[in-house]
Amino acid sequence: MATIKDVAKLAGVAVSTASYALNNNGRISQTTRDKVLKAAKELNYRKNGMASDLKRTKTNTIALVLSDLSGPFYSELIKGVQDIATANGFDLIACSSIGGKESTAVKFLMEKRVDGAIILANNISDAITRQAAQGGLPLVVLDRKMQEEHIYHVKIDNVEGGFKATEYLIEKGHRHISYISGPVDSYDNKNRMKGYQRALAKHQIKEYSKWNLKGDFTKEGGYRATRLLIAQGELPTAIFYGNDEMAIGGLQVLKENQIRVPEDISIIGYDDIQLSEYVTPSLTTIKHPKYEVGALSVHLIFQLLEGTQINEQYKLSTELVERESVMAKDNR
Repeated sequence: MATIKDVAKLAGVAVSTASYALNNNGRISQTTRDKVLKAAKELNYRKNGMASDLKRTKTNTIALVLSDLSGPFYSELIKGVQDIATANGFDLIACSSIGGKESTAVKFLMEKRVDGAIILANNISDAITRQAAQGGLPLVVLDRKMQEEHIYHVKIDNVEGGFKATEYLIEKGHRHISYISGPVDSYDNKNRMKGYQRALAKHQIKEYSKWNLKGDFTKEGGYRATRLLIAQGELPTAIFYGNDEMAIGGLQVLKENQIRVPEDISIIGYDDIQLSEYVTPSLTTIKHPKYEVGALSVHLIFQLLEGTQINEQYKLSTELVERESVMAKDNR
C-alpha cells in the first residue's frame, strides 16, 4: 500500500506539501496540487479515513512551547500570545519542553492535540519540529534557523541589537569592552556576539578574548562570569551582557567588590525585562519586542488555519533603552 511519503517522492515535493495538497489546503499552488494528485492516482494512494477525521477535529487551542516557564523574560511573550488568542476565541496552553522528546509538549505536537503551536525551546529538536509540520500542524518557530518548507519563523534582529549595544558604549568613549555571552550554542547568543564583533571591527577596536567570558543567560551565570572577570585583575571599562538576567547577576558581584556602576565600570544588558528598570542603578539595555513577537506569532497561526499564504520569515527590530548603568568614559 502506497504511503504519503511515496506520493511526495513521485511528485518531487516535501511530505508536508503532499499532505497539504491531499487535504486541499490553500497554502500551495494549483500546479503543485495537481502534480501531487496525479502522483497519488498513479500509486492508487488512499488516505487513512480515521486519521483524516482526527486531523479535522478542532480544539480551539494554541500551544506555546517554552524551555522554561519560570524566567522573567517570558511573561510579556505569553501575554502577547494570550491577548490575540483570546480575542479570536482560542485558549492558550503554555507548556515546558523539559524532558525533550519525552515531554508533554512533544505529545501535543506529534499527536496534534492543538490547532497550532509556537516553539521557543532549543531542546525541541529540528527533527521533531519538522515531523510535526509534515503532519500538517501550523508551526511558528521563534529565534531559530530552520530552512524547512511550511515552518514559519519570527526572529529578532539580534545582530542589529548586539551592534547597537556595543556601538553605544563606543560612542560613550569606551575602547575596552567585555562581552559576557549566553550559551555558546544559542542562536540568539551567536548573533548578539556577531553584532558586538561587527561594531568593534567598524571602529577598529581590538577584541580582547580574556574579557569575553561564557555565561548561560541566568543571573547565576552572569554572577560567576563577572567574578572570573574580576579575578583576572585588569578590568575593561564596560561590559555588554548577553541578557539582562546575567547583567543583574554581574551588578551584584560588582557591588560586593566595591566596584561602582557606572563610575568605575559601565554595563549594558539585553531584553529589557521588567526588573532591569528597578535595580540600582537602573539598567541600560536593548529592548526585545517580546509582546510583539508573541502577538505576531499567534496572528500568523490564525492566518495559516484560514489557509492564507504567508511569508516564511519575519524579523523584528530592537531598541536601545538608556538608563543609569552607562557613563561616558570622559566623565569618570
